[in-house]
Amino acid sequence: MARRKAVVLLSGGIDSTTTLFYAKQKGYKCHALIFDYGQRHKRELRSAVAVAKCAGIPYQIIKISLPWKGSSLLDKKINVPERKKMKGIPSTYVPARNAIFLSFAVSYAEAIGAEAVFIGANAIDFSGYPDCRPDFYKAFQKVIRTGTKKRRIRILTPLINMSKAQIIASGLKLKAPLKLTWSCYKGGKRPCGVCDSCKLRKKGFSQLGIHDIISS
Repeated sequence: MARRKAVVLLSGGIDSTTTLFYAKQKGYKCHALIFDYGQRHKRELRSAVAVAKCAGIPYQIIKISLPWKGSSLLDKKINVPERKKMKGIPSTYVPARNAIFLSFAVSYAEAIGAEAVFIGANAIDFSGYPDCRPDFYKAFQKVIRTGTKKRRIRILTPLINMSKAQIIASGLKLKAPLKLTWSCYKGGKRPCGVCDSCKLRKKGFSQLGIHDIISS
């Protein structure tokens, strides 16, 4: 019997890495999509590739351009905010990024006969991005049913209601290579430790009483 196929959006962070290994544990034959969308550093791309290779799955790097910027992750003239100074939706939000990524993933899934698209979205310990909320994924599922030939492709968000600590614990249980992951928005050789993503990562490991080892 042929294994079910799934497309996994892989960013190189803890959430997407845990999601990939969750999908593998569920028996899916996974195909990863990694996006080079003009983000301010390439460090996370290297992590995504390393994770895909560790998982032994095929991957594709999709290079796209968002020339209108609109985010501190796309425009180096805009400073990445520190978590303690953030108010509302932070400048690290990339306009409609997950809608763009999911559109590519659904197209890929339809082309290769995959029945699911996995994304490591989280609405508990997150930065308040509107495209990480459950209602967004429910709405996108309706888009798939309405606008594709294979209307049964499912958007799966297994981490959506988990805290960062729960995600890390799940990743460790799944033997996901969390030491290969990268979270810092600023890139560099070592995490900055003050951006929102770094703080959320630190919070998760601290709540578990586990030392976070990130490979360089």
